Amino acid sequence: MTQATKITVEATANAPVAKVWKAWNTPSDIMQWNTPDPTWHTPSSENDLRVGGKFKNRMEAKDGSFGFDFEGIYDKVELHKEITYTMGDGRMATTLFTEQNGKTNMATTFDAETENDSEFQKQGWQAILNSFVKYVESTNPQINKDEKE
Repeated sequence: MTQATKITVEATANAPVAKVWKAWNTPSDIMQWNTPDPTWHTPSSENDLRVGGKFKNRMEAKDGSFGFDFEGIYDKVELHKEITYTMGDGRMATTLFTEQNGKTNMATTFDAETENDSEFQKQGWQAILNSFVKYVESTNPQINKDEKE
């Protein structure tokens, strides 16, 4: 088996790590932000955030043309710092959370799959991460809009 190509996407949210962590891992929140663009949605989400626990997010095109379950099993969960999981197809992903000055950086590194171009995959994962940032910042009342970059 050939070594999987690793892809990293990264973004910073103007929110403390505790809030970011909660929005990242709470199914009702995941259903709000887990989309690459407005033509997609996540109608269901399950999350058992512990080593050996499983997650499953149903992602669907809003027009009903396509859908899939994004699921995996957690390999490492370090509160407010790291989440590593193995996806259903055996690929790995790790997200690192780093808080500095009230802002939280999320960096996700994942094994690329072989069906789609790696740049296409990177754009998709980055779009979902950007959607997360927009969601977590919009639900944070103590943020001064003028402070956003």
